[in-house]
Amino acid sequence: MKRLLTIGIILLLAILLVLIRAFENSLFYDPLLVFFKGAYKTAALPKMDVLALHFGVFLRFFMNTIISIAILWVVFKNKEVVKISALLYCLLFFIFFIVFGFIIFTSEEVGGHLILFYVRRFLIQPLFLLILLPAFYFQKYKSH
Repeated sequence: MKRLLTIGIILLLAILLVLIRAFENSLFYDPLLVFFKGAYKTAALPKMDVLALHFGVFLRFFMNTIISIAILWVVFKNKEVVKISALLYCLLFFIFFIVFGFIIFTSEEVGGHLILFYVRRFLIQPLFLLILLPAFYFQKYKSH
């Protein structure tokens, strides 16, 4: 019964991540969602409220992070995993957010927007969970 409850909680948290993605257009200001579905390789960046964009990216990263850390807690039930994950999320957010801001302000000069696409993708999608989950799983079973 305990295992079934754990699986149910993980599924619920995963559904929350999917809902964030499904309602991204109404939850977050992000004109780059439409931009990257078009001819972004040759087009200039759209006019946008950079402050609102940064806040939307921050909010989305924060929501994904809370849910991802909750998933890691439910899977491993280990405070060290949560501490290391929180530290990594903060560090990676700091690095990627600065790079994201730099690219937004210099993208036209550099040419091409592919790097902006990938940096933004790391910030708005729960990709770190897909890296940390198997890493902690491997570490747990390697030490046994």
